[in-house]
Amino acid sequence: MQRIILAYGVIAGFVVAIPLFLMGTLMADNPPTGWIGMAIGYLIMLIAFTAIFVAVKRHRDDHGGGVIRFLPAFGMGVAIALIGSLFYVVAWEAVLAINGSDYIAQMSAKMLEEQRAAGATPAELAAFQAQMAQMQELYANPLFRILITLTEVLPVGLLVALVAALLLRNPRFMPAHAAE
Repeated sequence: MQRIILAYGVIAGFVVAIPLFLMGTLMADNPPTGWIGMAIGYLIMLIAFTAIFVAVKRHRDDHGGGVIRFLPAFGMGVAIALIGSLFYVVAWEAVLAINGSDYIAQMSAKMLEEQRAAGATPAELAAFQAQMAQMQELYANPLFRILITLTEVLPVGLLVALVAALLLRNPRFMPAHAAE
């Protein structure tokens, strides 16, 4: 089971980390904001964490005789999600090391400009700017930054692990094909 967890965790990690790293380094001067960038990011995470589903099914079919209980399936999924999330955090820290850690300042400035263009009042702009300044201060702390980065990716992996465990605990769901 550990080999499957490690193999699929690394696969999920590369699938989630490589686009992050490439987008983070190639778009350093113009960080993506808004719902489109967020949707693309979460879609990549969801695709990466399909490795959880594949790994649990493979383990169920190859080693469990077509049967797996919820907790072992969920545990496998959580372990794979943690490995994939670790790759994501390392990729993000590498992006910050390459580009300089002023990413949050660039993103804040861009978001402030978007607020200004949307017609925010001076009081709203000042409140938003104060909020962004506080975020920049917190983001300078590496532990806080790592925890924030984990909260972006790990919930997606945990959700996929939960769904995979719930579905695959039923041996009639996508049953193993008998060798002919």
